[in-house]
Amino acid sequence: MSKHVLLDEARRADLAAALPDWLVVADGLERTFEFRNFNEAFGFMTRVALAAERHDHHPEWRNVWRTVHVRWSTHDAGGLTELDVAMARRCDQLAA
Repeated sequence: MSKHVLLDEARRADLAAALPDWLVVADGLERTFEFRNFNEAFGFMTRVALAAERHDHHPEWRNVWRTVHVRWSTHDAGGLTELDVAMARRCDQLAA
């Protein structure tokens, strides 16, 4: 049983304004980041990995050259929680 609570429909609807660059999907949040080159993309992934480890919450992601696609979902809760929202915000900060 997860200690995290799934977001209700009202909160999910609010995310469009709160996280405009993220796509709210059925069970999570997704975004593709583009960087100037592979080095910047990999540096971003490293910073996110360190934050993810601190929160014991890890993304699904893929990297192709200078793009990084990130997906957050709280699997043990069965979908989107505030932890995913917090990690998406952290990604935005780390990419800035």
